[in-house]
Amino acid sequence: MAVERTPPRIVVVVPTYDERTNLPVLVGMLMDPGLPDLRVLVVDDNSPDGTGEVADGLAARTGGVVGVLHRTEKDGLGRAYVAGISRALAEGADVVVQMDADLSHPVSRVPVMVDALFAEDAAVVIGSRHVAGGSLATEWPWHRKALSAWANFHVNAILRLRVKDATAGFKAWRASAPNAIDVPSVRSNGYSFQVEMNYRALRRRLRIVEVPIRFEERVSGESKLGLRVQIESALAPWKLLIGRNRG
Repeated sequence: MAVERTPPRIVVVVPTYDERTNLPVLVGMLMDPGLPDLRVLVVDDNSPDGTGEVADGLAARTGGVVGVLHRTEKDGLGRAYVAGISRALAEGADVVVQMDADLSHPVSRVPVMVDALFAEDAAVVIGSRHVAGGSLATEWPWHRKALSAWANFHVNAILRLRVKDATAGFKAWRASAPNAIDVPSVRSNGYSFQVEMNYRALRRRLRIVEVPIRFEERVSGESKLGLRVQIESALAPWKLLIGRNRG
């Protein structure tokens, strides 16, 4: 007789900065993904557009399904994730999901990713644009698609991660994995945070699995992928490699 597995306590960590329009839509979608014990933790970096206040309203209306972590300044995506993941683990999460607030990550794939964590005995499951069945939004211009492809080639050529979508920000982690890689000590910020997390996981021989997703264009608001972030992301693999060789 098969033994039923107790549903894991899932916390979806969503960093926000000026996402007051998208956040209520995302939360509404997450509240019905076929997962019985799911919470959302919004990490807001003092958004000028009032996203933090919107998040507080959602927390009050959802009876604890939504939690809010207010930070005093815009301090980068990596620092927001470190704070959010640390809070989720402290509050007893079994699975921590990283997810953007701009609706580019398909909510329908969250149950698939969580199931894959256990079925594949993985430490982390990546929602991947670059494995078979994955795709990028057709609205993306050619140069953005080329940048995404180049970034993954660049990272894998230097660090030999053997991860198809090494820069992806849509991930599901077993609680034990962020503890094993010592998330509070992660140095990278911006999108290079994703690369360092993968690098640390593989250095500790943790299993990474990728499942296909369709990555959509953001619905409203502006992309945070500026020139400074792109330069930081390009330099990140070299910094990690040099740091390893020095260690």
